[in-house]
Amino acid sequence: MEALLEAEARHDVADQFERVRRALVADELIPYLGPGLLALSGVMLPSTPEAVAAALHARAPAPARIRTNMWSVAQFIEGRRHRKTLQAFMADIFAAPAPQPPPLLDFLARLPLALIVNAWYDDAMASALRAAGRRDFVEIQGVTRACVRVDIWTEIYGADGALCDADAADAASTALYSPHGGVRPARNFLVADSDYVEVLMEIDIQTPIPAAVKARRAKRGFLFLGCPFHDQMLRTYARQIMKRSKGPHFAVVESDALTRNEAKFFADQRVEIIDAPLAVAARALVG
Repeated sequence: MEALLEAEARHDVADQFERVRRALVADELIPYLGPGLLALSGVMLPSTPEAVAAALHARAPAPARIRTNMWSVAQFIEGRRHRKTLQAFMADIFAAPAPQPPPLLDFLARLPLALIVNAWYDDAMASALRAAGRRDFVEIQGVTRACVRVDIWTEIYGADGALCDADAADAASTALYSPHGGVRPARNFLVADSDYVEVLMEIDIQTPIPAAVKARRAKRGFLFLGCPFHDQMLRTYARQIMKRSKGPHFAVVESDALTRNEAKFFADQRVEIIDAPLAVAARALVG
């Protein structure tokens, strides 16, 4: 009986992957890419907020009570040193260039996806798009308002890394949305507590969410890959980015590793769980 149940579970997961793959090819799902994907690339970059906190602490020791919290350690460095110092530290931590794109990112880069969300600071997905010969995409990155004197929440960059305007974002075949910023091309990082104060005050009414993202999510669902949601900040951002999207939504996670808050988040957002390791999911989706 136990063997039969295991076989049925494998069949169900295979069926889920097939449905998701068809939806991706049809541009009905938005990949939401988290730092867990770094393991597929083999690149040695921090893949959790706690790892970033440790890397920052190694450069500027923070008090014991906050040293495992990325946002607090970053705020400590900004307050004691300078914003430029924090920016330089983050750029150094994420300086390693993306290697040859892993098959999953190459697969996604070659699909006619209207929107991809990159929820970390690396540039692996942008590099995969360029490696696939794509010149019809833009990257929309969140920017800290600590460094600007104009009322903006994001900057838009073309495939060549040059600044673009909103018309370019509307015209692009693919919009790569990096809500927390990115190491390239301009070292934009939302990482300190102060970076998120105004964003979190406005995000519930969607002001910081780019118009191109709002338009492109309306008829699609989300596919979460390599995304930890153990921290409230990460859940808040995902919830607001998903807002007013059509669905359905899926998440590749190993159920026995979920925290209680993660399980509640997925249940509240009606996200269908695909219970499988990320490496297995990558092979199944690429085909």
